[in-house]
Amino acid sequence: MVDSDDDSTDGAVVRVPVGSANEGRARRLVDAAHDAAGGGVTVVETGPTGVDTSEPLVALTAGGRTTLHGGLTPDGVRTLVEAAADGDLGAERARSSVEHDTETDAFPTPDTGPLSVGRRRVLARAGWTDPTGVEADEPFAADRAADAGDEVRERLAEVGLLGRGRGDGAPDTQVSEEWEVARRTDGDPVVVVNGNEADPRNDTDRLLLESDPVAVLDGALAVAELVGADDVVVYLNEADDLARRRVHGVVNAVADAVDADHDTLPEIVAGPDRYIAGEPTMALESLEGNDRLEARLRPPTPARHGIYGRPTVIHTPRTLAQVRRAILSPEEYDPDDADPGTRLVSVTGDVDGSAVVEIPTGGSLATAAEAVGFEGNPKLAVVGGQFGGLTRTLDHPASAPGLRSADLGTAGVVELFDDGACALAAVGRRARFGEEENCGRCVPCREGSKQLTGMLRDIYDGEYRDAKLRELARVARESSTCSFGRELARTVLTGVDQFENEFAAHAEGRCPAGECGSEGHEGHT
Repeated sequence: MVDSDDDSTDGAVVRVPVGSANEGRARRLVDAAHDAAGGGVTVVETGPTGVDTSEPLVALTAGGRTTLHGGLTPDGVRTLVEAAADGDLGAERARSSVEHDTETDAFPTPDTGPLSVGRRRVLARAGWTDPTGVEADEPFAADRAADAGDEVRERLAEVGLLGRGRGDGAPDTQVSEEWEVARRTDGDPVVVVNGNEADPRNDTDRLLLESDPVAVLDGALAVAELVGADDVVVYLNEADDLARRRVHGVVNAVADAVDADHDTLPEIVAGPDRYIAGEPTMALESLEGNDRLEARLRPPTPARHGIYGRPTVIHTPRTLAQVRRAILSPEEYDPDDADPGTRLVSVTGDVDGSAVVEIPTGGSLATAAEAVGFEGNPKLAVVGGQFGGLTRTLDHPASAPGLRSADLGTAGVVELFDDGACALAAVGRRARFGEEENCGRCVPCREGSKQLTGMLRDIYDGEYRDAKLRELARVARESSTCSFGRELARTVLTGVDQFENEFAAHAEGRCPAGECGSEGHEGHT
């Protein structure tokens, strides 16, 4: 493969990020770059950077300097590449010019603009390296885990790394505790990479799979070493074609490069493009081949009784990327932090383009919004994805404890709404989704989502039963089998708490935002 992170040679390197959001346009730029590249220019197709508004992007590198160019046509790329062959990186026409180490394997972030926002650690290679290859000097967390398993387990237990995302088997709890349960449970352990995220708002896991699948696979193999698992399953969304191609393209190379105790070749399985299919126990149902997906009762947790009854550790790509980083760069993880490491946040909504931003867990969500050019506070924000909590301010820390204390979600999404958005409509759409998409197993979720949707619809007809709405949501939150019903309840409760006057106004026939208009509840709940 191309040694895409070594620019110490005299020739220029042209990098073009290609992701599912811009694949067609970006590939035309890749083709144009190849057309114009001579013997002194290397062209690298990288994964996406995570910032949609910055792409398609072309990065030219030579001699420890990178210039970033946007808004190019294929002809413009050809002209740029031809000039680069003569040592001209087009700095005067570039969006940014960055000086860096000639052998860096991390995207050189500019001082200003969307790509400057946050702290790129687990996203360091996004937009910079070839996602389908392994570098000759690649360090592997799986090797460290194999060579010093007890030491690594002890260190990670001390750090207290938390699981990330709704698809994780240990969401917002210490992953090392889940590993210990799996290690001590009878049976052959399995590690599952749960990369099936069907919420279109959430690009965090997809970004890692498209840009740095090596890190995700290495993290999974490291966990396999730590729990004694011979089997690793990578569970992906059937609709994520590019992510699946890139994981397929590198899985053998990673398995061959890792010099670990277990001869493990991860198996790649595609699951349905359904929101419920990403819930950890329904992911196991899908992997077992069940057409009807239903949440499993817990206890026992998957770590005790998972796929086909075997102890199963389920982690999202985000968690596994953090595991890898914590093993290879332990100095970045402070055991005194309530939520060590960084968090990936997908920012979307009433903005020009979405972005995935990596911010310290002690950092503010307002920082993430800067990547999409948003300043100040929105009319409302839904934090936590499909069933996130509603808030009027982004002045909340990104840490799991901080978000939970504000009754917000930790799935890694901040959806921004402008002044024309209606809070009741936003809650109603989510309640209706819950009614239509729940698995149907438990009464509090199945019937609760139906009744909540009906009560929200009744507000448009003049009947606002505040106390009844709160009580019904409370029952769903406390009694639902899985996170689906519990988190839907959070959306309703935070909507009522934060926007009670707006809810009440609809009962009087007014939508203060003007969104509902003459279509009434039909278009929103």
